Amino acid sequence: MEVAHQPNISILIITYNRPVDTLELLKSLKEQDHVSLTVGEILILNNASTVPYDNVLDFIQLNPSLPVQFIDLNENLGVAKGRNYLIERSRYPVLMVLDDDVVFQNKDAFTIASKIFDEPYYVENNTAVITMNIFYYQTGERQPSALPHKEYKKNKDKARFLTYYFTGAAHLMKKELFDKTGLYPPDFFYGMEEYDLSYRIIAAGYTLAYDSRIKVLHKESPLGRVPPKEKLQMMWYNKCVVAYRYLPQKYFYTTAMLWAGEYLAKTKGDINGVVKMMSRIRKIPKFITRNQLDKKALNYLQKVRARLHY
Repeated sequence: MEVAHQPNISILIITYNRPVDTLELLKSLKEQDHVSLTVGEILILNNASTVPYDNVLDFIQLNPSLPVQFIDLNENLGVAKGRNYLIERSRYPVLMVLDDDVVFQNKDAFTIASKIFDEPYYVENNTAVITMNIFYYQTGERQPSALPHKEYKKNKDKARFLTYYFTGAAHLMKKELFDKTGLYPPDFFYGMEEYDLSYRIIAAGYTLAYDSRIKVLHKESPLGRVPPKEKLQMMWYNKCVVAYRYLPQKYFYTTAMLWAGEYLAKTKGDINGVVKMMSRIRKIPKFITRNQLDKKALNYLQKVRARLHY
């Protein structure tokens, strides 16, 4: 595949207490084909880690051909604010956003990414975000939770498809979209920030997609990560905020109730937690302004078979 005529990719990485994983990711980036022709910068945000990153800094110093900027912060901005920080500092039109615990399986990832938004399918559909093909690092098997659609069996073997949200671990974005949508919600410290931005992307007239060609290995365990109660609560609350803000109001109620069941199952019956969270969620209409998607956006969600009730 032909590469871009000049570098057009900014790689954005947030890291927290994963120096070994971050080093392996950097080595994976270095092994890619045509790095100097496609990648203009690699921005790594150290989100106030409590462990040293000497191995990462040594690698950066020994590999000046990689255009890495390592940014140390004294406070943990979380995911949404951390990504906003990097997006605002990025200088190239294609953003490749990666978790710090991924590596690439194929060496032509940058070659594909540098031209992918110019392909007729994505031009015709005005696509602004593309989720990559994500596999478990340990087993090499597809990570079901990383496919950006809840109808996994129907979509898992497709080379590409349009969808309604994107997976945070590894995705591509047109930087221009933020001029129309704004940045990630700064009040979301953890969880569901991709859904909030996805609905605004759709409202702005863009589409989201999945493409199978860029394969990424993710170090999330095949057994799954069960977040602590606090993170589950943030995810539950934020998903309710997103539903109330953008969707017909009935989905706010179904999201609140079905997530209550999910929380109970994952915490093995934390009734007190449910009572406290439902009290918070009932107050959402008092503090959150509704910005319901218009008919065109809702029709798009229906067309791509979006799951909205939960």
